Amino acid sequence: MLFRDAFKTSTRSLAHGKMRSVLTMLGIVIGIASVIILMSIGQSAQDLILNQVQGIGSNLIFIIPGGSGSGRFSAPAAAQGIVITSLVERDADAFRREPSVSAAVPEVRGQAEAVYGNNDVKVTYDGTTEQYFGVRNLPVGRGYTFTKNDVDSGAHVAVIGPGLATTLFGNLDPIGKSIRLDQVTFRVTGVLEKGGTGAFGIDQDNLVLVPLVVAQRELLGITYFSDIVVEANPAYDISFVESRITFLLRRNHSITDPNKDDFTIRTQQDALAILGNITSILTIFLAAIASISLIVGGIGIMNIMLVAVTERTREIGLRKAVGATNRDILEQFLIESVLLTFVGGMIGIALGALIVALIYFVLSTFFSIGWVFAFPLTAVILALIVSGIAGIAFGIYPARQAARKNPIEALRYE
Repeated sequence: MLFRDAFKTSTRSLAHGKMRSVLTMLGIVIGIASVIILMSIGQSAQDLILNQVQGIGSNLIFIIPGGSGSGRFSAPAAAQGIVITSLVERDADAFRREPSVSAAVPEVRGQAEAVYGNNDVKVTYDGTTEQYFGVRNLPVGRGYTFTKNDVDSGAHVAVIGPGLATTLFGNLDPIGKSIRLDQVTFRVTGVLEKGGTGAFGIDQDNLVLVPLVVAQRELLGITYFSDIVVEANPAYDISFVESRITFLLRRNHSITDPNKDDFTIRTQQDALAILGNITSILTIFLAAIASISLIVGGIGIMNIMLVAVTERTREIGLRKAVGATNRDILEQFLIESVLLTFVGGMIGIALGALIVALIYFVLSTFFSIGWVFAFPLTAVILALIVSGIAGIAFGIYPARQAARKNPIEALRYE
């Protein structure tokens, strides 16, 4: 029998039982749609996270106190909650004198109750310099940032996140009003634009930024820094700037053995690599979970095809009696199985694309999270390949059962 004839016979058989065919395909449709949706959501989440990290600045280098051991991506001591006092003003001054460095911004960090009137909320505050806003790409939506003179004179001024402004002041204009942090009063000079989560997992919408000296002396009582953010000079390669920073820190700290570094250097490329690996693994994990429904759908197809073989036993015997070979019978039932999974896969892709588009519309319209629409071609290709393999894998057994039937016994079957 020609393949064309077998294909026509298979389509007629499937069309004869439309409802059964639709219900049989349902498992594959749901499985393929699940894979498409989860891979698309994973890709969108990955793009969103990486875009936010890149938005901080692609030429930033983060110096964190405490060594990280031999592993490039090992957590530094400071990230493990250990207090390290190795980064001080002398280090920041050395960076500022380095030609390959455009800016060096020290930071100290703490938590306190922010109070205005009867409203209070626990917040994270950053003590830093006036260069922080430009280096970290944090524009002010209302008011203005504090100045170098404010930092040098220890002025009690603050810039707050938009979420905190709403929590503390409601519909009132916060500019010019005063808040308290650990009994220290600060006058609000500006409100940041909405920014979400920034570096070190800090919620920028509820952040308080105050001059460095005030935070060190009056809030924390320290003389060291939590970290130093360096902006590399665009004229220099980022790896060269990193090597110069390493040299300056080892010289300042009298370190001769690289294994005894009391600092850790991280670049944006390091952060992007780590986040990329994490989100890729999560996407694969989600797709693997969704693929379980494909197995369930495939088992359903095999079950229905076995039932169809039993119901069409007399048809099989009649076809063999008029000259059909085992291969013809095998081919027909296998084509039916593949058609079910292929059509189900196409419907699943269309359904998945529709749901992905709906998710994007809802998130971009009603939620300001900068969701990125992603419909990876790899998900479509994977769905088509998996549906085809499922059709063959779960259809071969029923097809072989049909092909092996004895024509005489098949004709006698009631």
